[in-house]
Amino acid sequence: MRLLTVAILALAIAAPTLAAAPAPLVLESRILLGHVRGRIDHLAIDVARRILYVAELGNDSVGVVDLKTGHVVRRLGGLREPQGIGYVVATDTLCVANAGDGSVRLFHGPDLTPVGTINLGDDADNMQVDPRSNRVWVGYGSGALGVIDTSSRQRLASVALSGHPESLQFDSSSRRVLVNVPDTREIAVIDVETTTQVASWPLRRLRGNFPMAIDVARREAVVAFRSPPKLGIFGLSTGQLQSMVDTCEDADDVFVDSQRHRVYLSCGAGFIDVLAATESGYARVARLSTTIGARTALFVPELDRLFVAVRASGSEPAAVWVYRPEP
Repeated sequence: MRLLTVAILALAIAAPTLAAAPAPLVLESRILLGHVRGRIDHLAIDVARRILYVAELGNDSVGVVDLKTGHVVRRLGGLREPQGIGYVVATDTLCVANAGDGSVRLFHGPDLTPVGTINLGDDADNMQVDPRSNRVWVGYGSGALGVIDTSSRQRLASVALSGHPESLQFDSSSRRVLVNVPDTREIAVIDVETTTQVASWPLRRLRGNFPMAIDVARREAVVAFRSPPKLGIFGLSTGQLQSMVDTCEDADDVFVDSQRHRVYLSCGAGFIDVLAATESGYARVARLSTTIGARTALFVPELDRLFVAVRASGSEPAAVWVYRPEP
């Protein structure tokens, strides 16, 4: 009995200490988007102006959010199911990829003046800005990437793939683009200079490789799978799968927080998984509840914030939830 009493007292003393441990992400605010219906897709940021762009796919619009005030300041309408979105600092250009008509619309300057439309053909989707140029790479169709120069506002090249591309990420150290191709269960490796595929990493039993991020410091590609729901870590030099860990379901965006050696994964099942780097891979340290369908997000290291897009559902209005990493 004496030993049992001591154990209970020890637990009672330890409990407040455990409860006081800070969450790795703290919900700082909710930015309401107004009357926005349907699915929300990807986000982009103009860091200098503190402007967040939200691809409101189901609403055929892009919400323009002033992060200084926490309000929507305007809405770009007349779009056709906007999905991918990217902001190019060097040319002050916002690029919006539209699934409905296969176009990429270009908007310039603080007034977001329409300055061009580039037709890719079908289902313009994920977009990534090349950090070393004024170009954006856009996935589209049944298997292709379009390379667009935002200075000349022209398409420079197209790259054929084996299936529709999802997330694409630049490996700046090797001038390659890694592309998730879930239809054929592979990661395609594209040479940036020649715009040709130079390798393929087969995924075998893993399916639904939609989101991806590059961990520059660890020289790894971080890839989330939907079936089964896992996070896979691949060596950038070898293309080999090094480790895996279970995650939340319906993953759509993943980001590396290099400052804290963490990964943030947003899932349509209504969760954000936070994983911490270990010697052998990653381990989940927290799972935060969001809402069903809140699967797209954007981590902005310059602002040290994670923005999560939340679609309207029931009593929950369409919004962007803003998370602050801790500590």
